[in-house]
Amino acid sequence: MWRRAYHGPVTSSRLVSAWLPVVLWAGLIFGLSSIPSLGTGLGTWDLVLRKLAHATEYAVLGFLLLRALGSELPAFAAGVAYAASDEVHQHFVRGRHASPVDVAIDSVGLAIGLVVWRRLAR
Repeated sequence: MWRRAYHGPVTSSRLVSAWLPVVLWAGLIFGLSSIPSLGTGLGTWDLVLRKLAHATEYAVLGFLLLRALGSELPAFAAGVAYAASDEVHQHFVRGRHASPVDVAIDSVGLAIGLVVWRRLAR
């Protein structure tokens, strides 16, 4: 269970290939969180679509974190910590608010990403 994603010596190219996608994806999430309003005007569908987007964003992050870290628990913990910090960030963005429910939705997305990675790795 506690395997590293890459075996052998850790080189700078391996670090870049493991962590650059994580950093870029986290930056995309941060950027989207900085937009004051992402409403579509579709009423209830707007809420459903935004929550599905949350789960999808974090499924990809979970997939990338597991690829970089090689172990589920640290990947999940890092993803939940990022989700919580993202909600704190949104608290300071006009038109946005922090929501523990979103952290829970993000956590479900992370778990989905971890499961997908493990299934693909078999």
